[in-house]
Amino acid sequence: MFSMNETCKLTDMTYETLKYYCNEGLIPNVKRDKNNYRIFDDKDISWIKSLSCLKQCGMGISEMKQYVQLCMEGDTSIPKRQAILDHKKILLVAKLKEIEESLQFIETKQQFYKDVITGKVTTKGSND
Repeated sequence: MFSMNETCKLTDMTYETLKYYCNEGLIPNVKRDKNNYRIFDDKDISWIKSLSCLKQCGMGISEMKQYVQLCMEGDTSIPKRQAILDHKKILLVAKLKEIEESLQFIETKQQFYKDVITGKVTTKGSND
């Protein structure tokens, strides 16, 4: 069993975020020790890491709550969970495309600047 602080280290989550997730019901069935402190097992750690991934996928708290509720319903909710993740994947792929286009722009500009510095091209007549 792990304390809040140990769990924070294992999940790379701040104490405040972990406490908030607990208070919001995102971590179901949180156990407590004899002093009424929250404690977590390996299953909880895995669950919390999954929550972090969902957050990185762009899910807000309300979406995460919906997803957790569906998980608690069991296997019958798998199609709904899959649909949620499919939607997030589409959004992430679009965002990745935007990032790739931005990186390509930067690479093109950097090459132009290198060419200007080395005298291969001039900036006369350019909009740069």
